[in-house]
Amino acid sequence: MNDDFHCNRLCIIGVGLIGGSLARALRAAGKVDEVVGCSRNEIHLTRAQSLGVIDRFMLDPARAVEGADIVVLATPVSRTAEIYQAIAPHLLDDAVVSDVGSTKGSVIAGIRQALDHVPVRFVPAHPIAGTEKSGVEASFSELFIERRVILTPLDDTDPLAIERVANMWKAAGAVITRMTAEHHDEVLAATSHLPHLLAYGLVDTLATMEERREIFSYAAGGFRDFTRIASSSPDMWADIVFANRDALLPVMGRFLEDMDLLRKAVEQGDRQRVIDIFSRAKSERDRFAALVGRFAKPGDLE
Repeated sequence: MNDDFHCNRLCIIGVGLIGGSLARALRAAGKVDEVVGCSRNEIHLTRAQSLGVIDRFMLDPARAVEGADIVVLATPVSRTAEIYQAIAPHLLDDAVVSDVGSTKGSVIAGIRQALDHVPVRFVPAHPIAGTEKSGVEASFSELFIERRVILTPLDDTDPLAIERVANMWKAAGAVITRMTAEHHDEVLAATSHLPHLLAYGLVDTLATMEERREIFSYAAGGFRDFTRIASSSPDMWADIVFANRDALLPVMGRFLEDMDLLRKAVEQGDRQRVIDIFSRAKSERDRFAALVGRFAKPGDLE
């Protein structure tokens, strides 16, 4: 718990798994007085209010942010810039704005294009946490405990705004990391966005095979664990893929090249080559688990 953080009025635009869990976490820690929710779906907002995730809601983002000292944009990355443009004239002078998007370069570029600048009190952020479920019903207060939250501030971002967002996530139980937006997008392309593409692609390939019913009936734990993330929101992940396309395409190309080498080794009966690839992969996976295991618990999807 972070004793240096308290929020009088938090506005969350997009009250789903991430936004809802943040609200629950700050409530559980006693760090927020009022939570205002906003989205385009009144039914979802009514459900969030009935669950005690938010105190009240508005459908108009411009009205929702009035009087809020912190605003969190938890919408698809493709909508972040248009929402920021709508709320900008209605923010308090000292309000801090952040987001939770899985891509950072596209969000920053979109806001710059929409407003002709990136506000100094906007702190781009990305919590590396999630599940394959979506919606406010799936939110829970412990989601961010010991999970990383990456901040990607610009050179001129207000240091006090950075500190406030960092303290907010610490109050939710998270561990803070800082890096540039470009480096973030490269890292996430390889460690999150590509794995989602592979999971979706594998399930789709098997689903289009004539023997799909028999194949899925014999699928074991390895298949379930590897493809679990293919149950994530297709719309959200399509947004992420195209938002981070420039960083994703090179790592996709590298993976396809390596897969072709593995295919040729199998085709040619090159057992040693296959063992070498498997051994190197196992060694690296074991090293990764030993180094960062406490930040890579089951349930992390991004």
